Amino acid sequence: MHSTIRPNAWVALKLPSGITKVIQITPNTTISLGKYGSFPANLIIGRPYHLTFELQDKLPNENFSRLRVVPTSELYAEVFADEASPSCSTPAVGASDSIISIADGEEFSLVDDKGNVVARSNREVIDDSARQTLTQDEIEELKRDGSNAGKDVIAKLLLSHTALDQKTSFSLAKYKLLKTKKYIRRFQVLPIDVASFAQWQLEERDANKILDMRAEMIGLVGCWGNVHFAGEDVLLRDPNAAMDQGEEALLPVPQEPLRGRWLVVDDTCGLLVAAMAERMGVLYPEESEDAASGKTEGQNGESVDQAQQHPHRPKDSGEVANEVSKDNGDTEMVEADAVPSASKTDWKPKQKPRPSDFAIPYSQTNTITVLHGASQANLSLLNYWGFDITSPNHPPHPLLNHLMTLTWLQLLKPELDSSYSTPPPTASAETLASWKPSRRGNFHRKRRRFARIRHIVDTTRAGNFSGLVCASTMDPISILKHTLPLLAGGAPIAIYSPTVEPLAALADCFSVARRTAWLSGDVPEIADLSVEELERWPGNERFPLNPTLVQGTSIQTSRARHWQVLPGRTHPLMTERGGPDGFVFTGWRAKPAEGKVAAKGKFKRRKVGSEGTENSSMRAEVGVE
Repeated sequence: MHSTIRPNAWVALKLPSGITKVIQITPNTTISLGKYGSFPANLIIGRPYHLTFELQDKLPNENFSRLRVVPTSELYAEVFADEASPSCSTPAVGASDSIISIADGEEFSLVDDKGNVVARSNREVIDDSARQTLTQDEIEELKRDGSNAGKDVIAKLLLSHTALDQKTSFSLAKYKLLKTKKYIRRFQVLPIDVASFAQWQLEERDANKILDMRAEMIGLVGCWGNVHFAGEDVLLRDPNAAMDQGEEALLPVPQEPLRGRWLVVDDTCGLLVAAMAERMGVLYPEESEDAASGKTEGQNGESVDQAQQHPHRPKDSGEVANEVSKDNGDTEMVEADAVPSASKTDWKPKQKPRPSDFAIPYSQTNTITVLHGASQANLSLLNYWGFDITSPNHPPHPLLNHLMTLTWLQLLKPELDSSYSTPPPTASAETLASWKPSRRGNFHRKRRRFARIRHIVDTTRAGNFSGLVCASTMDPISILKHTLPLLAGGAPIAIYSPTVEPLAALADCFSVARRTAWLSGDVPEIADLSVEELERWPGNERFPLNPTLVQGTSIQTSRARHWQVLPGRTHPLMTERGGPDGFVFTGWRAKPAEGKVAAKGKFKRRKVGSEGTENSSMRAEVGVE
């Protein structure tokens, strides 16, 4: 993840009201924050994340608001003052010009004309509208004419309150917090990670789009699926196939596929894939500051400018003006016509050789294979992390070499899929040279597409995946019926569902009772089947799945709730969003043992005889030992 805000990056702006606004930082545009104001996007590009900015008032000769970085001492002034006060949790009124609080232990009472106590401060309900002398029109005028980012409005509201001294410390802090959230013009810039994005999508956008998947459920699925970084990239060699060669030039599928490959069924528009990619270290693009600034890395690891690395390269007229050195060492700028221009063909940057059409760009480890039922996988939420699966010419991104997609038809019946079964086009070098550029481009595109699809389908059908992670609306029993044979022995299984009923039916398929009935020989259909055929057995009404293929099944749930923690006022927040809690089915892929398994211990023959004989034999055995 980048440490600074980059152009065209998606960020989360946290407003004082508690609302999170996710926007894309497009250069040379204006970002509007509603009632808080607007500012140019260029003012935050290149700044670090997690800073709090304050919108300042417009200067007389400018039509935009500048930003000020709010220091930590100003953000947490009340906390620092509370810790520095020796006698009370918050400073007394008048102790600071910018802080209004009441010392602990003080209690105020309301009395009538005769001196009788009507109500005390810890139980009194004060009507703010009746005690506030400022009218709404005056407040609106202060907002229009006020300055100092809304802090003057808050100060005048506090000073105009006639019953401020009757509030408890808790009530006063709550009143000031409400006014600060309403009138202060500040915001905080946060990076887009999976947990914060899921919370924003769940509370402020469409929760059904991500199947009501909360941040804690994303963590459970990732942990029980054992999703982690699986090592450096391992690429297949380039076959260097000629243009007149067909599918016979493709590289064969490795006999022993590498580990670190996860099989995914994602119906959350890419949120589950993003969570897995974040754990595997392939979600965020790498920083390319040196490449953007025109610098490259030398042999010793130092940053070297291109002009120093290639001193014989002629300088363009648009880079710098021509330089003429004087005797005293100074540099004089002269006209461009005074110095003869060198030919730009003298220097050419080194270019990597273009790979052949049948070269496989995917890594053999640390990959995600997504199964989907549509013509193209719906991974639209990955756009927030700079990856667009629909882009044919995508800029460099880690997911390009680690994310593979295929349909259920390509997995189950690949011969019925036209993109898999149609042979690639071939042409001789002379014929290819006679074509127009557009036709040659389509020719190479079809060959590259054929090689990619063949590689994805063949490696997926070969199996040996390190884990299965699902978050889908499909029946989990139907998913496992075709994906269980593709998992390696001991591979974890994690399936998320908003409701518990589908997962309960799945867990019942691997219960002890079904496994006992299976091993006792009550299924005549499997009498003559081999171990490989038993793994791919389609099942029947009594046994939808082979109950011996998964061990240690369980169903779990977890939900983090926000609580208000105050003395005498500790309770869950009443305004928290409802919805399903979500459940996770977990288990491990098991490989059934071949042949008959029998347990045999080491038995010792017991001697039968009189008591004296037994005692003597015991003494003899002890003596031998």
